[in-house]
Amino acid sequence: MKSPYSSSLSLISYTAFFLLFSSFIPKDCNAFTAQRWLDQTVYLPVYSHIYADSRYKDKPFQLTSIISIRNTDIQFPFILEKVDYYDSNGKLLASYQETALSIAPLASTRYIVPESDTLGGSGAKFIVTWKSKDAITEPIIEGIMIGTKMQQGISFVTDSQVLSGTLAP
Repeated sequence: MKSPYSSSLSLISYTAFFLLFSSFIPKDCNAFTAQRWLDQTVYLPVYSHIYADSRYKDKPFQLTSIISIRNTDIQFPFILEKVDYYDSNGKLLASYQETALSIAPLASTRYIVPESDTLGGSGAKFIVTWKSKDAITEPIIEGIMIGTKMQQGISFVTDSQVLSGTLAP
């Protein structure tokens, strides 16, 4: 025989469980605030070449490097101040941005190191410096490497790393 109190006890148990564990749930589970920045200096690894398998007798597999810089802020531009290309030994090879360039909200720009440029080596990198008068969401700065040789193709992406910067107050 079923107790007349069993459904009431179940309801009380579920209510107690909900009240106990709901205190661990943040008030707004969907709340997210991206960090906002005023400036950054960013390190981006790229590759002029990589080493493939023995079919190529350990000769470098030449790559084209594409540097993509994207403004993720929907309101404010930023100023791209420097886009400098360095080789594996840290020697400055080229400055791709001689004058300041404004990147509009949600706009992007790119720089290309052609496959024929072998100076960077497998440890090539870019140092990118930007600033904004307004606090903005962090730009996306990434490298896309692509190369083909005979019927072999390869492509991959590298992410940047912030070396220094000023967070908005």
